[in-house]
Amino acid sequence: MATATDTAARGTAERGAGHWRRALGAGLLAGIVAALLLTLVMALLRTALGISSTAEAIPDRVAPTLTIAAFFALFDRFGGYNGLKQFGVGAVLLGQFAVGTLGGLLYAWVVERGRMRDPERPRRFGLDRPGLLFLAAVIASAWVATLIGLRPVLGTNYRGLAPRPATIVTALGLLVTYASYGAALVLTHRLLTSPAPLRRPAPVGDRLLGRRAFLALGAGALLGLASGDLIRRLYQRATFSYDGTQYRGAGVQPITPNDRFYSVTKNVVDPDVARAVWGLEIGGLVERPRTYRFDDLAALPAIEQETTLMCISNGVGAGLMSNARWTGVPLGTLLAAAGPRPGVVEVKLHAADGYTDTFPIAKALEATTLLAFAMNGAPLPERHGYPVRAIVPGLYGEKNVKWITRVELVDHDAQGFYEQQGWGPNFVIPNRSRIDEPDFGRPLPFGTPVRLRGIAFCGDRGVARVEVSPDDGQTWREARLDYPGTRLSWALWSFEWRPPQPGEYRLTVRATDRDGGVQPPDERGTVPQGATGYHRVTARVVWKRWAAHRPRQGAPRPTIRRHIVTTRTPWNGKRALVTGGAGLIGSHLADLLLREGWRVRILDNLEPQTHRAGKPAWIPAAAEFAAADIRDRGAVVAALRGSMSSSTRRPTAGTCRS
Repeated sequence: MATATDTAARGTAERGAGHWRRALGAGLLAGIVAALLLTLVMALLRTALGISSTAEAIPDRVAPTLTIAAFFALFDRFGGYNGLKQFGVGAVLLGQFAVGTLGGLLYAWVVERGRMRDPERPRRFGLDRPGLLFLAAVIASAWVATLIGLRPVLGTNYRGLAPRPATIVTALGLLVTYASYGAALVLTHRLLTSPAPLRRPAPVGDRLLGRRAFLALGAGALLGLASGDLIRRLYQRATFSYDGTQYRGAGVQPITPNDRFYSVTKNVVDPDVARAVWGLEIGGLVERPRTYRFDDLAALPAIEQETTLMCISNGVGAGLMSNARWTGVPLGTLLAAAGPRPGVVEVKLHAADGYTDTFPIAKALEATTLLAFAMNGAPLPERHGYPVRAIVPGLYGEKNVKWITRVELVDHDAQGFYEQQGWGPNFVIPNRSRIDEPDFGRPLPFGTPVRLRGIAFCGDRGVARVEVSPDDGQTWREARLDYPGTRLSWALWSFEWRPPQPGEYRLTVRATDRDGGVQPPDERGTVPQGATGYHRVTARVVWKRWAAHRPRQGAPRPTIRRHIVTTRTPWNGKRALVTGGAGLIGSHLADLLLREGWRVRILDNLEPQTHRAGKPAWIPAAAEFAAADIRDRGAVVAALRGSMSSSTRRPTAGTCRS
């Protein structure tokens, strides 16, 4: 039997276990409230001041360190770049919340251990000094570790601050965020663990106070709703709806409308730059560093220049490219005013979103390299770099940095955001071309000229000639340049093609630049220096009536004259009636239909037959065949003639319905 001593010991242990459950429960709830407040403060700073949140900064810091293979493997795993972005942001937010909650548990554990060691010692304001020291050490360590870990992206500011002031603002914003977490944790824990006024010690009572726990839960709910609302607003501005927008197909215009210009961005939410905040630093290896406000830049002599931009990820025949008229100041003008020092090798551009990229100093000094502030006569749209972006003709789009805030001259081969992954080292756009029209997903009618249309682009070398091959590159015919463009832009071409007979054709296109360079036929993928090779499409040419009237599953019965005649049976399969079967056109059409798996009824002439009213009528003499029965046109004709009646026939006229 258990002694009184054993019972007392067991009761003491149970009370001790219950005490720790209550203490850690208070810490858990306080950690949740503090983590929600941290998220809210971070979202507020992102919305109001453009300070990069850790949910954006950590993925931006990690992405350049990945290899291209790892980068695309993540694309495949998460359903593309947008899926990867959402995963990155969501993972950081969840991880941040989990760490904040764990911080509450640790804080409660430290506080209770101190109280249990010295329960009689008075504590000012009811707060435990060891607990406060522990929390301060944790916050300071987290802040310093964040500054060190995110150092390459601390200059990010989505409202447009230049990198140096942006770094200071970001560091202070992180400190405010972490301090708010600490304050919320201490106050919420103090509220939950004592019924006494704040000036008195705060031992954990026998139970969590229901009213105070309810207040803490309510505060957490309000914080969660507020932070959720801000995150929702940011999500509504997210790039998911337009990132990867292409411009191709029917109706491509020489100058791309701003709202249809192709778009590629690394961001979840693009910068919302305030012109009053924005500044452009010219620094690095220069004699006279300077910062330009927007009005300063716009007051300089500007030029208008038509230039085509294209993404390095643009596959052969794809549409990640567009053309616009840009207005801006030559970058060389600003560099000359700053006075480059000897030994400069490259220009490194910094953007408001933390993106960086580089190109040679010689390219920067070319008269066509611009800092543009207008696009097609209007201020730059937000998604295309408002208020100022770089235009670097002849180099892939990633070198044409958007939302630019700093131009830095360096004496070494610096690497930009994507260059660190292994892209390059050659970023010069090779000659390329594509076929946009017509829609090759449908058969083309034989006997009607086919108007082929497309674009050609040769970087900053201009398009001199476009050639089309109807036989997969065996022979070439020169196309017409409907819009020859400039030396820095694409050209729009057209070609009237007359197929010699029905069948399948492999159409190919190539471009020659104004320096005599011919588009390379060698095929390579987009990684790591952009795709090359000819754009090829398969054109299927069929008889005109078949191309125009081929029935679809469940479609209404069409009225078709001369070569295809419908029955009264609904179209529930691949069936066709072909008149003139013994003739060249009818038999060839029947052959094409049979090759496609249609069941064909071939009509030659009409046979006289007495109608019920006693008047003569004409009905077709027919033979029905399946694809397995007939292999070529000659067999169609022979089988048809063998099946026809020897009675008097007269030719089919008009539309025949049976």
